[in-house]
Amino acid sequence: LLSHFSSIGFWGLVNNAGISTFGETGWLPMETYEKFADVNLLGSIRTTLAFLPLLRKYKGRIVFMSSIIAYFTLGNGIYSMTKAAIEKFCDALRLEMKKFGVQVSIIQPGNYAPSTKIQPPVSAEEIWSELSEEEKAVYNKEYVQERANFFNSILSEGSTNGNEVVDAMVDALTSPAPKARYMVAKLKEKALVFVCALFPTVVMDSVLSYALSK
Repeated sequence: LLSHFSSIGFWGLVNNAGISTFGETGWLPMETYEKFADVNLLGSIRTTLAFLPLLRKYKGRIVFMSSIIAYFTLGNGIYSMTKAAIEKFCDALRLEMKKFGVQVSIIQPGNYAPSTKIQPPVSAEEIWSELSEEEKAVYNKEYVQERANFFNSILSEGSTNGNEVVDAMVDALTSPAPKARYMVAKLKEKALVFVCALFPTVVMDSVLSYALSK
């Protein structure tokens, strides 16, 4: 593969693979955490390392798909975890690649669940059936149903204009001066990121706890 691209040049790499799921920390088995880390984080790193020689040679571009959920979580901490990790990987890579003329960009979409279908609607019955006996002793079906309804309502509010994210990816690949980060999100979502980034953690915890209680 690398020898083939060496003859025609190699300009850009887009790391877009990602999976998502819903569930509080103790609801998910260790195997699920390992799978998410392997796909969302290590998958992008493996692809990047494989193409790095060509990207340096041709002064190319590397684009990573992150999410505003890297800044906070509302029921899908496992997804947030992987996106926060890929952001830090990108920050290190971006600085290291400057001397080679390779540009690294991160795309941070807001809620585009209806566009991408990355997260199907959550079934409370399915979640409950997969809980360990220890978790069932702590939670009840009503709580699981409330959380599922809350998360499903968030999913349904997502944007259907997936082309906005694609446009950001194209700009990152073709612009003479690509941004380090492209936040493609609604004003409400950007405000939540702003609060998370600039206010003390206790403030953000209060905001998210209020949202979760609704």
